[in-house]
Amino acid sequence: MPTLLLRLCGPMQSWGTRSRFTERDTELEPSKSGVIGLLCAALGRQRGESVDDLSALRMGVRVDHEGALARDYHTAGARTGIARADGSLSKDAVVSNRYYLADADFLVGLEGSDRGLLDELDAALRAPRWQLFLGRKSFPPGLPLYLPESGIRDADLETALASEPLPLRPLAFAQSGDRQPLRYVIQREPGATAEVRMDQPIGAAFLERNFGPRWVETRF
Repeated sequence: MPTLLLRLCGPMQSWGTRSRFTERDTELEPSKSGVIGLLCAALGRQRGESVDDLSALRMGVRVDHEGALARDYHTAGARTGIARADGSLSKDAVVSNRYYLADADFLVGLEGSDRGLLDELDAALRAPRWQLFLGRKSFPPGLPLYLPESGIRDADLETALASEPLPLRPLAFAQSGDRQPLRYVIQREPGATAEVRMDQPIGAAFLERNFGPRWVETRF
């Protein structure tokens, strides 16, 4: 099956799967819901439209550079106030903790049998309909998401991720000694060694907030 590759690299990115109210988490690599949302923005697909065709793609991630986990401490409404549901104004500040990854670099692969869909996605990443961002609207990508010439590889997901050359690293990221093994997070069928992630979009997921389980396996 062919695989579409894209690169997610930026000074800040966040891929939450369990966020509720004032605690905004992030996984250590891109979530499938976040990547599908990014593709919907590239296509110009409305929130109320089904994403089942995109969710059917099998996703894997190669971590080319692990991001540093950081916390952003937010306060809102301390001076201007925040409107309550009943129309009154609260003068109490709302405090939140928002976690993100700094200086991370990921190679993401999406495997599917429909070559036409992958070609459409690759073209949309090169001329996106709406703004693309890495998990949050305030986190734009630092480099183009698409790969030069074409992101389509005539190989299965694991082979495409493993065979793609590593990006050139800035001197700031240079490491002495032997390079550590790369970490891969690959979607797979349920099993004893698989980890469950609740980030599989279902139907009009971004309007109805409907996400199911997805099983992944970490390899090095």
